[in-house]
Amino acid sequence: MSAAAVEEPMGQPTLLEAAELISSQFAGHRVEIVGSQITVTPPPNASHGKSLSRLMRVLFAAGLDGDEVDVIQGVGIWLPDGPSDYAVPDLAIVDADIDDHLIEYNCYDPAVFRLVVEVTSSNLSDDLKRKPFVYAAAGVPVYVIVDRTNQRVMVLTDPQDGEYRVHAVHHPGQSFTLPESIGASVTLSVDDVLAAKK
Repeated sequence: MSAAAVEEPMGQPTLLEAAELISSQFAGHRVEIVGSQITVTPPPNASHGKSLSRLMRVLFAAGLDGDEVDVIQGVGIWLPDGPSDYAVPDLAIVDADIDDHLIEYNCYDPAVFRLVVEVTSSNLSDDLKRKPFVYAAAGVPVYVIVDRTNQRVMVLTDPQDGEYRVHAVHHPGQSFTLPESIGASVTLSVDDVLAAKK
């Protein structure tokens, strides 16, 4: 009688390990862990990119790319909600010394984020319902949602106790000014930001 080899069961991967595996298998997709759940978003379409480009041009023209702040696309923010939660906003205004605030998995301390922007796509529910709570809990001062589906721009400010106290909704034909806490006075046209949908 021969004895069969006994194999040790393999342990379950951590959420971060699973997210990394998914990232490696789905190139171009954005992988996040929000509320201790992995979310995967396909690559954005061209109008999504145009909205971001229009925003960036205005932010750069206002001087928000220099010694004190940087405007960055797709950089990870570590979230305090779970042991391995992080998000990757479409656009962020961050302190210029962000490189000194790396936490883990290419994600940075939320304290260096002055503003995050999400341009809605297939993850509309996350951007409108889940992310306001996690960004507020992380203390991000300003959260801007370019809601292409509902043709509006929402500016959420004053995070306290895990929620934004101020919700300003702007519609086509209107302009809005971002809080100067981002590093400069910036006024944007809703039509210009949303025009990429046309």
